[in-house]
Amino acid sequence: MLVFVIWFALVILTLGLALILLPPLYPFVAFFYNGLTVSGRKMGTPGMRLMGLEMRMHEGGARVPFINAAAHAIFFYISWFFPPVFLVSLFDVEKRCVHDMLAGVTVVRRM
Repeated sequence: MLVFVIWFALVILTLGLALILLPPLYPFVAFFYNGLTVSGRKMGTPGMRLMGLEMRMHEGGARVPFINAAAHAIFFYISWFFPPVFLVSLFDVEKRCVHDMLAGVTVVRRM
């Protein structure tokens, strides 16, 4: 809610110019948001923690480094341009999506 209020205030204060200037920043926000939250101490975004999930490296189960977590976000958003790639998880034995495989991560239930 706070993000929306700030966004709305910026739109009003800039007379709508923020509608043009802010969208190109979204990929950078996703890159750092995912990179910092997933590679952090709690190994997941607030939504993942709320659902009892955490992200770990696929090989060894270690904490995900920042670059892998950030790349995961980029791969995820790129995959939206190719929706059929989400079907891969239906046939994968480990139920991992393509963006999980490319980033070398897996999502598991928290202990």
